[in-house]
Amino acid sequence: MRSTRVILAVAAGALAPALLLATPSMAASLAPAATVATAGSPYDEMSADDLRVAISRILADPDSGKRVIREANALLDSGTVEEMRAWLETGYALAQAEDDRVALVRILADPDSGKRVIAEVNQLLDDDDPQQTRAWLETGYRLAQAEDDRVAIARLLADPDISDALRAAAGAALDDNTPEALRHFLEVGQYEVG
Repeated sequence: MRSTRVILAVAAGALAPALLLATPSMAASLAPAATVATAGSPYDEMSADDLRVAISRILADPDSGKRVIREANALLDSGTVEEMRAWLETGYALAQAEDDRVALVRILADPDSGKRVIAEVNQLLDDDDPQQTRAWLETGYRLAQAEDDRVAIARLLADPDISDALRAAAGAALDDNTPEALRHFLEVGQYEVG
């Protein structure tokens, strides 16, 4: 079943642009329920300039994906105050959730993703909880990747034919034990050791 999911993930990654363009109808069908839940939002009292600033901050966020960027730019170009408020109250969350799902599919399709990352991504896709997905992308991904990196370094150390310099560099990365040090060793450090 997992190999089928990987094949589907690769296909979805290739079709992502078409999927992103096909989703406004889904957002429109979900918007009324979300609007009821956000009655009395902080955006109700904001001026048009304040709304533009809020949208600009979202646009500047490096976690903003293609749909968020496209919709935010469209609102800044020609959106009314009511449209900006509605998007900040409901549309942004829907757009971010879609961009996050695309990010999960791309991670799943990445051949360098390890077992823990793949297992957690599959669980997130099964659960389909936007808040849980956002939290995992912000913190959980880094931790899952670190565990997979530790396993990759341990496998490297298990090879009896590696050089003493490579063994020392791998041991130093494990001693440091930060996700960044582990990732740096696998991506760069192991190739710098002579």
